[in-house]
Amino acid sequence: MNTNVDDFLSYIGSEKGLAQNTIEAYHHDLKLFIAFLHDHGISGVTAVNTDHIIAFLSQLTNRGYATASIYRMLIAIKMFFRFLSREGIIQVNYALYLQTPKLWQLIPDVLTNDEVEALLNQPDISTMVGTRDKAILEVLYASGLRVSELCSLDIYSVDDTSLRVIGKGSKERIVPLGEEALLAIDDYLLRFRGNYDSEKERALFVNKKGKRIDRSGVWKMIKEYGEKAGIKKNIFPHTMRHSFATHLLDNGADLRVIQEMLGHSSISSTDRYTHISRSRLQESFQVCHPRL
Repeated sequence: MNTNVDDFLSYIGSEKGLAQNTIEAYHHDLKLFIAFLHDHGISGVTAVNTDHIIAFLSQLTNRGYATASIYRMLIAIKMFFRFLSREGIIQVNYALYLQTPKLWQLIPDVLTNDEVEALLNQPDISTMVGTRDKAILEVLYASGLRVSELCSLDIYSVDDTSLRVIGKGSKERIVPLGEEALLAIDDYLLRFRGNYDSEKERALFVNKKGKRIDRSGVWKMIKEYGEKAGIKKNIFPHTMRHSFATHLLDNGADLRVIQEMLGHSSISSTDRYTHISRSRLQESFQVCHPRL
């Protein structure tokens, strides 16, 4: 792989005429990317796909790299893979399918379906805490709520089919819930919450002291279950929101519907979730179109 990088650097220097400082910056960026690939057991450029590039960008974000630096690294990767495609070294240029992000916006980590399933199976539902945690995880994945919205839910925010959510700017929205999430909430309430008519007990999710659960409690809980599930990604409560939106889009949901469910004021905020679906669409086109 290093030979490919050397050839690329020669190409952008001699044929493209890029400045030496730019060449050195791209060299540094590609060295980081290749080190990441080696750490994940990928030894050749032909084995790299879109998910690997996304994971690399997410790792940089988690490590606190400046957005401008990550943006430059993405450009270096896109140029490198365009060169590899031009030289016939790779058959499919997966970097081509990545939408260049705005400087403030980078692609988030998204869990696979199997990772979500493993995470949801971690709580011990024979205990009150485990039953509560199961309900929290089911609701986060079924609704795409922000963690602050989840913590602010009251018992009477839930009906037989949906949640009434107060989002940013005190805007109210109705989010439908699937059967698994509703059953998890019912199980938690019926088994461990008892009579909850009083004002004091109106919070839906409470901690061991009976007080409304807070953001840090949810964050810690998801981290612990992620480790138990063997998930290597750096996950947060917001990861469930990203996964919710991406999986809906992958399965054909309309972007406007997802925007409404997430409570985004602008469709541009929702559009970031098209990155994986767009790459899969392009892959299918490349494989299936009879004239290619």
